[in-house]
Amino acid sequence: MPFSNRVCVVTGGTGALGSAVVRDLLEMGATVHVTWQNARELDRLDFKKHVTLHEADLGDEAAVAAVYAKAGPVYASIHVAGGFAMGPVAEISQADFEAMMRLNAGTCFLCCREAVKAMRSSGRGPDDGGRIVNVIARPALEPAGGMLAYSTSKAAVASLTQCLAKEVNAEGILVNAVAPSIMDTPANRAAMPDADHAGWPKVEEVARTMVWLASPANVLTSGTLIPVYGRA
Repeated sequence: MPFSNRVCVVTGGTGALGSAVVRDLLEMGATVHVTWQNARELDRLDFKKHVTLHEADLGDEAAVAAVYAKAGPVYASIHVAGGFAMGPVAEISQADFEAMMRLNAGTCFLCCREAVKAMRSSGRGPDDGGRIVNVIARPALEPAGGMLAYSTSKAAVASLTQCLAKEVNAEGILVNAVAPSIMDTPANRAAMPDADHAGWPKVEEVARTMVWLASPANVLTSGTLIPVYGRA
């Protein structure tokens, strides 16, 4: 039980990928705190009684600080919350662009900042200071047209990940990000019924990579942006 007596925060832990991460953490003995905003997602969770749920706007500084204050001595902070939007550049308003940056890069920044504060106050020291795992996306590493605001916001998360990894390395806090391609979820299948679903990475497979990065078993890997593309 590698996460026994360890506190983990999972933002967006009520969605498809986030739920898979939470289940893995619970199976490994973690004490898990999960943020949520969509009440409809709570209805289908099978682990509600085994986690601490926090309704929070992750774009609000005070709300994010409150989540981490309640969570206590955080060991791992895994940031799945975010959003997606497409559109040609001529149709993207300033408000659209700023909203996507806030939803992806802004929330990730606030959660990373509060996670680092919580890890520093835990008293664990530089041998095992903590773990942070972010989620970017394939377009952040392989830019594509038609999703400029989304790709740019995820590229900002990639830069944040690598900059923060350098800043906290001496404290034993390891910071990484995974970059999924299109994942095999019911929503994605419905949106792209003619795609080759067999080549898409499963959420459980992506979650497994994230949980390893967040675990004490990871003693070296930091500052990496790990593609989890499947065969797509």
